[in-house]
Amino acid sequence: MATTATNSVKLGLIGDNITHSKSPRLHRTAGKLTGLNVTYDRLIPKDIGLSFDQVFEQARASGFRGINVTYPYKEIVALKVTVSDPLVRGIGAVNTVVFDADGPKGFNTDYTGFMNAYRSARGSAPPGVVCLIGTGGVGKAVAFGLVALGAQAIHCVDLDLAKAASLSNALVALGSQTRIEVFGNAVDAVDGADGIINCTPLGMVGIAGSPLTADAMLGATWGFDAVYTPVDTQFLQDAERVGLVVISGYELFFGQGVDAWRIFTGVEIDHAALRVAIQGDEI
Repeated sequence: MATTATNSVKLGLIGDNITHSKSPRLHRTAGKLTGLNVTYDRLIPKDIGLSFDQVFEQARASGFRGINVTYPYKEIVALKVTVSDPLVRGIGAVNTVVFDADGPKGFNTDYTGFMNAYRSARGSAPPGVVCLIGTGGVGKAVAFGLVALGAQAIHCVDLDLAKAASLSNALVALGSQTRIEVFGNAVDAVDGADGIINCTPLGMVGIAGSPLTADAMLGATWGFDAVYTPVDTQFLQDAERVGLVVISGYELFFGQGVDAWRIFTGVEIDHAALRVAIQGDEI
């Protein structure tokens, strides 16, 4: 990692609706725990009055070591970076970018973050049949994680059927035993599902709601919500009320965050100490 004489690392997050993101706190706190002077800025294109491309180029030109990228730009940024991992190329979405001398490099830590969150909650239990609602950037990463975890089937749900079909084709191309089906309606797709996943922005701060009612979740075993602001979403409240094992989006947030930290800095950090340190009010 290239740093200045003061061990400064300049990082940021590009996305919409990220005012309540905890990523700044995670990375700034990681800096304090490891003796690095970390700045981490929220970069909201519409608030700055620039396009995503302009914000991206501005970050690269102004000395940022790297950026995280969130909704709705994960697929857009994948076209602007070099991706060495064939799996991430297959996902077609990037959430972590490092600005190297020979150009920006793209990574996806949502994929690994989801797998770690799932295993922490359910151990070695297979996912079974999974209803995956939302096939955008994070949905793609989670879907690839489900295949790696040995899901029996994935029901890809999106109002945009072309988007769901595109993800289906990418998953089929992996050549796994996981059965892939496309749905335009979550109520139809959830029939017979063991796991239910929300990868839409529904439920996050500023965007109310849930993609399914509690009654529609009956019969499933577990549920995961990629939304983590707030942590206790309507989707997870409903899932817990009808008896599902719930996996919070905070676990994905933390997992992708520490993986991104390692990519940005190459510096190892005590995960347990970081968890404790980032509790409380956001900085």
